Amino acid sequence: MSLTMKKAEIYKQIQKQDTVDKHTPLVKRIAYHLKSRLPANVLLDDMIQAGMIGLLEASRNYDPSQGASFETYASIRIRGSMLDEIRKNDWAPRSVHRNSRRVAEVVRQIENEKGRDARDSEIAEALDINLDEYNHILQDASGHKILSFEDIGAGDESILDNIPNPQSSILDGLQKDDLNAHIAQAIAGLPERERMVMALYYAEELNLREIGAVIGVSESRVSQIHSQAIIRLQSRLSK
Repeated sequence: MSLTMKKAEIYKQIQKQDTVDKHTPLVKRIAYHLKSRLPANVLLDDMIQAGMIGLLEASRNYDPSQGASFETYASIRIRGSMLDEIRKNDWAPRSVHRNSRRVAEVVRQIENEKGRDARDSEIAEALDINLDEYNHILQDASGHKILSFEDIGAGDESILDNIPNPQSSILDGLQKDDLNAHIAQAIAGLPERERMVMALYYAEELNLREIGAVIGVSESRVSQIHSQAIIRLQSRLSK
């Protein structure tokens, strides 16, 4: 390697390090924002470490010719890296996942038979439990639902991956756009209160306590409504 090439490589590395240093506060800001919407046993330091990995990957892969600013691109990578870390260290017992799948299957059966939204009382009856027990299942499920539309999926899997790799094919992008359209359509078909909670949580980014104040219910009830909305979407999108 010539001296000129070595100098260019060193300069490029310095630029990348400067970019990482400059955007480290962005990692902390995203981590604090997500942490406010997560259970207490998710550690902030773990999220920041995962976010820094996302920032480093963003500094290596960023292509300004794609049109997005570096901060926009890095924010998506940082958030995705944090969510990956949370998924990898899933703290929910298997029984929680199993119960969520059971509820989703019952919702699917009822809605196929009735041709309308499944009601709480019908779901509880089909599960052979009372409403309090059903709400307890929803409350348990709310603790491990991860925060973003990328996580709306069937069973334990997410339907959407994180943002596409820069090398993804055009077909991959079209498939993801089509899936996003299906998810948007499914959300529009949710019962009114569930649709409102989803909009306030994901679009307006309010936390559960703030949503409860808006719609006039307790924070725990918002958590249950959110879980039921996610499970209903899972049952409708699983096919």
